[in-house]
Amino acid sequence: MLLLSSPVASITPVNPRRRRPPPSPSLDAVRRLVDSTTSKNPAAVSSSPASEHPIQALRRGDWVKLICGASFEDAADVRNLSLLYALAGVDCIDCAADASVVNAVVEGVEMAMSIAPVPRPWVMISINDDQADVHFRKAEFDPEDCPPDCSRPCERVCPANAISLERLSVKDESPDGLIPRGVLQGGVITERCYGCGRCFPVCPYDKIRAMTYIRDVAATSELLKRDDVDAVEIHTSGRHPDLFRELWNSLGDSLNHMKLIAISLPNSGESTVSAMDNLYLIIKENLRCHNLWQLDGRPMSGDIGRGTTKETIDFAVHLAAAQDRPPGFLQLAGGTNAHTVDCLKKVGLFQAWSIPDQTKDGASCSTAIMPGAPPALIGGVAFGGYARKIVGRVLSELKSGQIEDHPEQLLVGLREALNLVGPMKCGRPTI
Repeated sequence: MLLLSSPVASITPVNPRRRRPPPSPSLDAVRRLVDSTTSKNPAAVSSSPASEHPIQALRRGDWVKLICGASFEDAADVRNLSLLYALAGVDCIDCAADASVVNAVVEGVEMAMSIAPVPRPWVMISINDDQADVHFRKAEFDPEDCPPDCSRPCERVCPANAISLERLSVKDESPDGLIPRGVLQGGVITERCYGCGRCFPVCPYDKIRAMTYIRDVAATSELLKRDDVDAVEIHTSGRHPDLFRELWNSLGDSLNHMKLIAISLPNSGESTVSAMDNLYLIIKENLRCHNLWQLDGRPMSGDIGRGTTKETIDFAVHLAAAQDRPPGFLQLAGGTNAHTVDCLKKVGLFQAWSIPDQTKDGASCSTAIMPGAPPALIGGVAFGGYARKIVGRVLSELKSGQIEDHPEQLLVGLREALNLVGPMKCGRPTI
């Protein structure tokens, strides 16, 4: 196990003089597209302060969170992802608890706000209480141990393009003279690996291992004190409350800076509510803000296919019906993709305030919340692997690191992002 920490960078304030991309027809099209979609966003008709828009989205049931990845630390990609999805109107951007990654999110958001008048999404960092959590691991292997004729299935199966292997030609001494033999170099690009684990079972020689870690609590506490970090998410299995309590107590007063505290946990069946109760008992005495339960259905799988969203939908159905669950918004994650909203509608939980007896077309949308009304049963959805996949082709084609310098690609990427975010933000058609 490793304990990861990073130097805590200084707070990155919004810079009104930040460089803006030069004018172009594609950039003008980006602004028009953002204007046409944000006008349909329920937040646009809300009278709440801008800083409260994310909470109002949770109450309405149209909250959208971008998951950059608890272990994904490619700052250039994180920046561009944050820019695209901030323009698309997400309410929160969740990233690794690393100062350089947080800075990348902030920079991407600032650039988005300089391009078009979009609300600032909250910035969330993810941490863990247990080294066994699959979100906090990296693949690792020594390419020199790989047979030269390996077909490299790990490279093909990696969704993050985090494995790069190159066959080199070297020459070995032999009785017959110099004989060329191919060897491999490269391996795992650590900052891009987010621990999905798909490479582990496909290695024909069982050479790939997992390197697990826990984020350093002291460094995390300093990050939570930054003015540009709004929320924290604690990943836990729920089976070891003592580990959770130790982490919670160690974070101490830094938690008082938060606007939202999320707890991400898996579906433990009938024992889930009991685990939630135990966790809530730990946090409630010192809870000074809103809290959220992330229902992690099938972690890091949304990009695989339609069926991956089933587990988080089943999780949502189970908890939405649980009358004795502790307080807090419910948000879906783990396997979420473009089919998640339709699946929520089919079970009557899309922007619904009560469990329906019979649902034909799902719950209808609402742009206003009556004073004192309860929040939606499901506050929103977080998109991770699928959100990254649909804009990944655009990002991989960039000649330089900043997508705003390529307005045509920015427009293409924004359309993809809006196709995912739009159905959650009621009234927005897909683009």
